Amino acid sequence: MPRTSVLAHARHITPDMSGRDHADLTRLAQLPDDGSDLILLLPDGTRLPVDAKLVTALRATADELLAGHGVTILATETLLSPNDVAGLLGLSRPFVARLLDEGRIPSRPLSEGSNHRVVRLADVEQFKARRERRAEGRRQLAEAAAEAGIEY
Repeated sequence: MPRTSVLAHARHITPDMSGRDHADLTRLAQLPDDGSDLILLLPDGTRLPVDAKLVTALRATADELLAGHGVTILATETLLSPNDVAGLLGLSRPFVARLLDEGRIPSRPLSEGSNHRVVRLADVEQFKARRERRAEGRRQLAEAAAEAGIEY
């Protein structure tokens, strides 16, 4: 039985830039960094201070929505199929399979004795960050070589 993509069940939020939504998002994006000033007022009048980590998540979400980007919410411990990983990274599934085989992206069997693998979203994010750092380093090298008149 084929496994349904985890990404299909993720929470997707698309931007709605109507007047009030835009104003509310702008206010969220301007929240203080430490979250100390944010209080959630519940319908029964209870005042609930909001944790700084949640404030960070709210600010990041508001920033992306204000930029016109959709947001997908997944826990970093979410287990992904190699197909899901390929989709997230914009790579082919066979290339992702090679990365898993080489251990460049950690994976584990779906179940004991299974040939199917799963990958933690956090590990995909770490791989992507390493890949972006290497690409930035190559860009900087090429730029420095060009400025020095060295063919690169």
